[in-house]
Amino acid sequence: MKKGLERTFLEYGIRQTDLQVIAELCDKHELDADWLKEQILKRYHEAKVDRIEMDDSATEKVIDKALKELKS
Repeated sequence: MKKGLERTFLEYGIRQTDLQVIAELCDKHELDADWLKEQILKRYHEAKVDRIEMDDSATEKVIDKALKELKS
């Protein structure tokens, strides 16, 4: 029997099926799913690893920073 994490749980701590839903929503709302994954989900995951508990303020900072970079 294989041990360890399944591949479906490895990308930013989000299941592959959930990432597919996110990608579909991005398409529906004409957003770049790759941008969302790299600039928000990846950064959120990195911040969460450092903090363990993410409050709303910390989450907002991650999203705000990504949106400011998008505008510039």
